Amino acid sequence: MTVTSLPLPTYHDVAAAAERLAGVAHHTPVMRCTTIDEQLGAKLFFKCENLQRTGAFKFRGAYNALAQFTDAQREGGVLTFSAGNHAQAVALSARLLDMPALVVMPEDAAVSKMTATRDFGAQVVTYNRHTEDREAISRQLARERGMTLVPPFDHPHVIAGQGTAALELLQEVPDLDYLFISLGGGGLLSGALLAAQVLAPRCKVIGVEPETANDAQQSLRAGHIVRIPHPQTIADGAQTQSLGELTFPIIRDHAEDIITVSDEQLIDALRFFAGRMKITVEPTGALGLAGVQAFSGEDSGAKLLHGERVGVIVSGGNVDLARYARFLAD
Repeated sequence: MTVTSLPLPTYHDVAAAAERLAGVAHHTPVMRCTTIDEQLGAKLFFKCENLQRTGAFKFRGAYNALAQFTDAQREGGVLTFSAGNHAQAVALSARLLDMPALVVMPEDAAVSKMTATRDFGAQVVTYNRHTEDREAISRQLARERGMTLVPPFDHPHVIAGQGTAALELLQEVPDLDYLFISLGGGGLLSGALLAAQVLAPRCKVIGVEPETANDAQQSLRAGHIVRIPHPQTIADGAQTQSLGELTFPIIRDHAEDIITVSDEQLIDALRFFAGRMKITVEPTGALGLAGVQAFSGEDSGAKLLHGERVGVIVSGGNVDLARYARFLAD
């Protein structure tokens, strides 16, 4: 069965994933910051998935998917492709569930993420992201080794698992007016939209992606999936070339909008997190805050978020320390 033949997940799948993840995934904290509230004239609530197991929300979707494997699938093991956060999430989930894991990673992936993936027990196979097709490599390896392929975002169980981050936030902080979410392949945004449809139907959910990687924004405007060349951005977790066959229709039908931010705006957001909130956030994880600041900035012509209750999912905190130090120092 192919992923595209699987049914779209629903809120009930997100709720079931939350039960499956209880006691396994961290119930991450929601942080506040007086400084940013005063700057924007709004009340911001940061769901800190940078403090999740493996350092990102990806653990939720990976574990939810692997926990539903049959005995035969567990024996064969799991295979995935990822630049880092999903790789680590699958590796740890596989270890917890006692199954083999193989991860196809770009050869230029962050050393810290590749090392962590191996440390969690997964075998890593590398490829050249500019000349080779990771999905084709993964499908071939899965056939050869009898492993089950779990892609990083375009899978109903992955989407449902990711949605539990928003579910927890909306249960803890009801009546949000806006929710800003980082966007790569769309797993987190799709899952959050499923949660918001039931728990906060009036909440405007906005995806945020790098301006050089705006395939999702183009897709939303065009009404069909737009694929772009491999994008260049410091937000390595958002370097996807297109949305998925499952994530696109959910985003198309339910997202309020998709906006973009520059790498410079991401660096400003990283500095704010480090300097004011004392937390380490990776560039992709800072997309939500950068999006809030851009959406409500002086250049927008109005303080659009003034007086509003705004949720932000801080999606990850896995940084290469040397690179991170350069971002903070420049």
